[in-house]
Amino acid sequence: MGVCTPKQFCPVLERPLISHTLQALERVCWIKDIVVAVTGENMETMNGIIKKYQHKCVSLVEAGVTRHRSIFNGLKALAEGQPNFKLSKPEVVIIHDAVRPFVEEDVLFKVVVAAKEHGASGAIRPLVSTVVSPSADGSLDHSLERAKHRASEMPQAFLFDVIYGAYQQCNDYDLDFGTECLQLALKYSQTKAKLVEGSPDLWKVTYKRDLYAAESIIKERISQQICVVVDTNDHEEHVVGLLEKMLKNQLYHIRITPGPLCLAGGEIEQIILQQCYSFVCINVMTSDLQETVKLLNILEKSNISILYPVVVISVHFLKCKAVPIGQKMESLMRIREYAKEMKRRNIFLFGLLIQYPQDKQNLEENLQQGATIITALIKERNSGLIGQLLIA
Repeated sequence: MGVCTPKQFCPVLERPLISHTLQALERVCWIKDIVVAVTGENMETMNGIIKKYQHKCVSLVEAGVTRHRSIFNGLKALAEGQPNFKLSKPEVVIIHDAVRPFVEEDVLFKVVVAAKEHGASGAIRPLVSTVVSPSADGSLDHSLERAKHRASEMPQAFLFDVIYGAYQQCNDYDLDFGTECLQLALKYSQTKAKLVEGSPDLWKVTYKRDLYAAESIIKERISQQICVVVDTNDHEEHVVGLLEKMLKNQLYHIRITPGPLCLAGGEIEQIILQQCYSFVCINVMTSDLQETVKLLNILEKSNISILYPVVVISVHFLKCKAVPIGQKMESLMRIREYAKEMKRRNIFLFGLLIQYPQDKQNLEENLQQGATIITALIKERNSGLIGQLLIA
């Protein structure tokens, strides 16, 4: 990785990578307990992550000096009668890497079902490179036929007695130099693992560039649902409708919530429960931030921003002949104060002022530019632009 921080604690969208992985496991209702093996010097850090991001059903054990010794410690914590742990022995245990945050319930279910039937199971993926064996002098000795081989990935699942029994029989060489849990189940429990085809998202963060790739994937996922809150005005309905149409052309999914927030608050809360992290507040009837502040208050009380940064874009219109631009901007500059406070709660507030010219062509151009700005702010989630009042 080339960084001082252990990669599982490196920030991805300002949250430690391991927290994203825990969330992926926690959202699976049939996973009862999660045990994390952590080195002694990082135990306090891990406890802080669990508390800050409100992870549930997570227990910590001290890691060993190698991968297998860490896994063995985790299995011991799940075995019955272990002191200091209130965990019950499971029928099936899943082993997963802290740095594979994109594991989906589908593949978890498949390996668990296969483990119940065969005793052991693991996800695999096609090889993307040919594996070669070099000779002692560095020359090619032979190569493997790529189509006949697969890369072993995580998650892997086992009947608990199968894998725990295998680890109890391991010698020091296995524990210190081995990497493949499925091989231990075969060697010591005579259990042939059922291999399950995994998805492309099972890759693990290994290099520094992978952190940027992981952040990009998460941004894309949480940007696919956007709630547009509209403070309606019959005179400007066509303008708002045109902006909404342009947004729908650029964004995956738009949910429109019309009417003042005092009437739509219940619907907003339902949208929040559905894990929506992007909001566009179109202010038509009011010339200040009143409706936007109402939305911010609802979001703040929901605590939805604990896991991901929430984007709120306050959109306003400037009629060129009605209000001087300087006067309009002055009334909206309070957005900086609100943005600074909201940043502490992981809510990113941006302002957008769309000029409202007389002719239709220029109006459509301004609305198109506004839709492009909104799309970029939602997809990029750039904290450097927080509190800015952009103009289209």
